[in-house]
Amino acid sequence: MFENLNGLEIVFAICAGIGGIVLTLRIIMQFIGADADTDIDADIDLEHMDADVSFKLISIDGLTSFLLMFGLVGYALYRQSGSGALIAVSGGTIAGLASVWVMGKLFAFIHGLQSRGNIDISTSVGSNGTVYLTIPANGIGRVTINFNNHLREYDAKSHSKQEIKTGTPIKVIWVEGNTLIVDIINK
Repeated sequence: MFENLNGLEIVFAICAGIGGIVLTLRIIMQFIGADADTDIDADIDLEHMDADVSFKLISIDGLTSFLLMFGLVGYALYRQSGSGALIAVSGGTIAGLASVWVMGKLFAFIHGLQSRGNIDISTSVGSNGTVYLTIPANGIGRVTINFNNHLREYDAKSHSKQEIKTGTPIKVIWVEGNTLIVDIINK
């Protein structure tokens, strides 16, 4: 299999083979749901990189893409194009690094699509809503408010210490823990 290849061509072929096999196995594992988190965490914080995304330079996916592209492009430049060894190694390295960069940008984009779903209840101050369950004079009821383009339901107390009936329009005055302090909106 390798008898017609010289040493550099063998290196390129082995790199491309390892990268291709590992990539194929990772794709198969993802499709059958057996994908494991096998990334080696090595957060790189260079001046041009965003620390929030924490671009992972050393990972199975990054290493696989580097090996695959290094091997394929290096082999193509050396064997098919007849370029010298230095050009083939340089071209393969550039292609490998470019594929790692593209993978990093792709994962950063996907990470940006993720939402924590956490809501800061203190941002509801000033929002309007209605009483869902009557708020007793010195007790807790429930209100529905619309803030951050979502309809939310929270425990609420009356700011004026008077009973507020179901369906009454209210405004959030402030927040105590996880309870809203509300007042009636005068029409």
